[in-house]
Amino acid sequence: MKPGFAVSAALLALALCVNALPGQDLPRVVVLSTGGTIASVYDSVGGGFAPALGGEQLVAAVPGLDTIAVVEVAQVANVSSTDMTPALWMEVRRRASEMLARPDVAGVVVTHGTDTLEETAYFLDLTVSSRKPVVVVGAQRAASERDADGPRNLRDAILTAVSPASRGLGTLVVLNGEIHAAREVTKTHTLNVSTFLTPQWGALGSVDPDGVRYYRAPLRRQHLDVPEDATLGRVEIVTNYAGADGSVVRGILARGALDGLVVEASGVGNVSGRMFGALEEVRAQGIPVVISTRVHTGRTLALYAGSGSGVTLEGIGCVFADNLPPHKARVLLLAALTRTSDPAELRALFSR
Repeated sequence: MKPGFAVSAALLALALCVNALPGQDLPRVVVLSTGGTIASVYDSVGGGFAPALGGEQLVAAVPGLDTIAVVEVAQVANVSSTDMTPALWMEVRRRASEMLARPDVAGVVVTHGTDTLEETAYFLDLTVSSRKPVVVVGAQRAASERDADGPRNLRDAILTAVSPASRGLGTLVVLNGEIHAAREVTKTHTLNVSTFLTPQWGALGSVDPDGVRYYRAPLRRQHLDVPEDATLGRVEIVTNYAGADGSVVRGILARGALDGLVVEASGVGNVSGRMFGALEEVRAQGIPVVISTRVHTGRTLALYAGSGSGVTLEGIGCVFADNLPPHKARVLLLAALTRTSDPAELRALFSR
């Protein structure tokens, strides 16, 4: 580990303070650790950063936590978030639900890599039923960096988890002093610490030196009762682009065992005429198709006519993703398919 990590923790200890009375009863938070940059240190053999620290080490690096909460730690995984899987989502969800069911636990914090953080967060938002908060947190700078942002982010996440104002808001994402709704937030920059933003609607609130403050609440939330023993299926994502001929779709279909398909369409939800022909083949097999868009903001809907247009896609039973980006549309479809594959029922879920 680089010596700068110890320096970072020491400086943070001087910068952070929380008002608490000695001996005051503190709320209890469970930290579920899964790896990612927040748990990474420089690997001289590999020549880059890799997850290495456990959850106990992450918590120990945050000064002053003993004045905020009683913190328990459970290690679920220690992987880069690019290796996060739907099976791991289910395990995190199971562990979070178990902990939140305990009357002595005020909230759960999940430490996670930032590359797929928003997918895990949205899955938890959809499938965890407790009104107690789940807060997902990560870092853009590895723990062994001199200016590591993980300790402050983790402290902010724990403050958010114990705040009574966080109850009923679902799964929250906390980084860089901002609190975002899991459905709405997205990673916008590969390196910047202010990468997680809600482009259209803005953050829900902030974690300031004097505590947690909210300014709005998420309205587009729903709960799907996914059975604990459910196995999430195979849902792939394909992209429309100039000259797309549908060959990628047909290749995926030929492999078999496809449970659903998400299309990263163009504009308001259109694909090329040749791509449309391939999607017709998918729908002919009764496989659900969800139409999202590669545009960063806005809804998809059936607006244009012609081969590959939204009108023709709707005509063959495709479902529009509203304003969910493709990777989150996939999360919702995976959860929904544990209950139904009927296009009408899927439309109702995607329109909520």
